Amino acid sequence: MANLLTARQVQEILKVDRTTIYRMLKDGRLKGVKVGQQWRFSEAHVEELISGHPLEEDAEPEELFDALPMHCMQPMQDVFAEIANVGSIITNAEGQPVTRISNSCDFCKLILGSTEGRKACFASWKKMIEEDTGEPTFSSCHAGLQYVTAPIKLHGEFAASLFAGQFYLERPAPDEEHERIRNLAIQYKINPALLEQAAQEIRYLRLHRKQELERWLERIANTFGEITEERATLLQRLKQFTEAVE
Repeated sequence: MANLLTARQVQEILKVDRTTIYRMLKDGRLKGVKVGQQWRFSEAHVEELISGHPLEEDAEPEELFDALPMHCMQPMQDVFAEIANVGSIITNAEGQPVTRISNSCDFCKLILGSTEGRKACFASWKKMIEEDTGEPTFSSCHAGLQYVTAPIKLHGEFAASLFAGQFYLERPAPDEEHERIRNLAIQYKINPALLEQAAQEIRYLRLHRKQELERWLERIANTFGEITEERATLLQRLKQFTEAVE
């Protein structure tokens, strides 16, 4: 089940010093999860980093980047996730991420660090999008955590989906949670002790916060849609100007 590496192991594999490891963590080139006071890194991601080929599941759909102004949406998503104390991400219609996950909990980092766990997360997000009614909707993911999603629209059409999640709405029964976590650890080849420890820090969303989150998510999704439309209009005008000059 050992698919997580220590910082020292990653240093030896990449032939870099400890400072470089933390710099790579900060700028997103390296993905890790903090367990207690120690960082752990997905062996699969380190191997892909060495090969120079990103994981297929993490490939960014370029057609969305043509419309979505990611340079401003990512920091806005980061701030929203931190203030709301949830994990947040934007995906395309297939559940494939188009932003980095903001404010992710350690439990989800461990699952996303597993190739099969990551695929299951993407499948959960896709299913939530397919079941979306157009209003903020709460749903359980494959790992038993709650998410709420709202569509980002471009000229009235779906462009992407904004998620907020990685929390419980109700505390699960200890025995049921223990059994579920044990099964997840086996299924995704994750150290069960680490997953159990990380589960203790899963957020719990109280009722009044749930109602606030619904409002916030919808407003932010609408704001992203407005920004996207303005950018699309500007790009179209620039294209017309360039064609006229030529």
